[in-house]
Amino acid sequence: MIKKLWPYTAGYRKWILLGVLCSASEAVFELLLPLVMADIVGTGIPAGDVNYILTRGLLMVAMALLSMSLGIGAAFLSSRAGQGFGANLRRAQYDHVQEFSFRNIEKFSTASLVTRLTNDCNMMQMTLMMGMRLLVRAPVMLVSALVLAVSISLKLSRVFLVALPLLLVLIALIIRHVSPMFSTFQERTDGVNLVVQENLSAIRVVKSFVREDYEEEKFKKRNDALRGTAERAFGFVVMNMPIMMLITYGTIIAVMWYGAPLVQAGELDVALLSTFFTYITQVLMSLMMVSMIMMMLTRSVACGKRIIEVLDEVPDIADAHGSRCVVSDGSVDFDHVSFKYNEGSGAWNLQDIDLHIKSGMTVGVIGGTGSAKSTLVQLIPRLYEAQEGTVRVGGRPVKDYTMEQLRSAVSMVLQKNTLFSGTIRENLLWGDANASDAEIQAACEAACAWEFIQRMPEGLDTDLGQGGVNVSGGQKQRLCIARAILRKPRVLILDDSTSAVDTATDAKIRAAFRAQLPDTTKIIIAQRIISVMDADLIVVMDDGRIADMGTHGDLMRNSEIYRDVYQSQQEGADING
Repeated sequence: MIKKLWPYTAGYRKWILLGVLCSASEAVFELLLPLVMADIVGTGIPAGDVNYILTRGLLMVAMALLSMSLGIGAAFLSSRAGQGFGANLRRAQYDHVQEFSFRNIEKFSTASLVTRLTNDCNMMQMTLMMGMRLLVRAPVMLVSALVLAVSISLKLSRVFLVALPLLLVLIALIIRHVSPMFSTFQERTDGVNLVVQENLSAIRVVKSFVREDYEEEKFKKRNDALRGTAERAFGFVVMNMPIMMLITYGTIIAVMWYGAPLVQAGELDVALLSTFFTYITQVLMSLMMVSMIMMMLTRSVACGKRIIEVLDEVPDIADAHGSRCVVSDGSVDFDHVSFKYNEGSGAWNLQDIDLHIKSGMTVGVIGGTGSAKSTLVQLIPRLYEAQEGTVRVGGRPVKDYTMEQLRSAVSMVLQKNTLFSGTIRENLLWGDANASDAEIQAACEAACAWEFIQRMPEGLDTDLGQGGVNVSGGQKQRLCIARAILRKPRVLILDDSTSAVDTATDAKIRAAFRAQLPDTTKIIIAQRIISVMDADLIVVMDDGRIADMGTHGDLMRNSEIYRDVYQSQQEGADING
């Protein structure tokens, strides 16, 4: 895992090295201070040499100040390196996620990806920060204090033969039990994030159905599961400190018990015994620091594995290497295409689709719910990849283009209309960042959006709020259509994107398409036949297959499915009328 994560320390490795040196030097100076103190107590005070005491005292002050400076430097450098490492990890994950297909994103879930980009990265950067301090400081203090303790009294140092193995065994047992709990803890965090994300994004639906109590109960279950896992995991972690303190004080008592006779016999000076107590504390405190960082490492290993899963995920749709193909026209061809969302599934979502659309045509796609209308058009810009057959745009297989080339030529307004926080202008410029006001106005007029934009308080500079909450569903759809038109695409796909506008406005939008986009291929998925009846070609989908296709007149004569849908909609219109 370290091998895979180490490259993301790039740009901060010198800070890591300097921070490690500062931490090690700080520990060394702290260990030397008790020796100077012992020298004052054992030599200066008995001799009554004030000058000697002052000289050694000033040396202690200088060593303490230097140790403090090194500690401040280590803290600064570790913070800088940790934050930089975390930023690199987040950037790498985010950039990689941008390359994911819909299938890759569905594998992880949006909530889990958010947790990995935030919570898990925070844990990794905290581990590096603490590791630079404790993982360096603790071993240096441990080894140095042991050496100094042995140099003072080999007999008393034998207590470490009992204390150290006992501490190591206890640390190993705690880590063994805690490790799987931290993996579960991160999964439970994903679950809580999923509930929160769904609830907040669909808050209007929750309120309209008066399901607040249900959502609160659902959140409570996930939250309680997270709390329970956290209590079990951190319950073991907090046991670490009292156990360590028990062993530490037990060791001190043992040293007092065996050290007192040595002092009485003159084999050991009182000042050195006092110094020995200091080193005992430092040795055992070093082990406690090691245990703390091991606990953190145990949790960070779980987080690191989750981050690596994202970074190692291979996008199942990739750019054609070295491709310089440009989409020459808006022709679209499906050559016996079959597709399924789940590779292991036996059933196909689309099966044997053979469809050929000439550039500039207007094509309507209708069918019942679940007939795979949306799935069909999502293969055109390679949002999903067909398992069998070939999808062509502009006479070339879609695999021959880079994602940027293909998707710049294919504008798609999805079923779920999405606007981003910011102004109307900023949202429309997603279509073309360099579009002039005149081009923006023309696109808005084509989408029948200009009329309501003019009524807005600040026109194009009106703030839409998060997710476009300041506009209605129909207005949101028209803005999304205008944004797509601004790209000047070869192929324009409208996936049921006029469902929230009235039939008169729908007709105006289609008329504008014919007048202003004569060379653009228009593919319109609709529930209302009136929205596609004047199309050059109408495709009737049924259970993942093309049931019929032709003009409105052809289908009225030859397609029972189309005729039944048309008649039911006409009857509904008469009743409503």
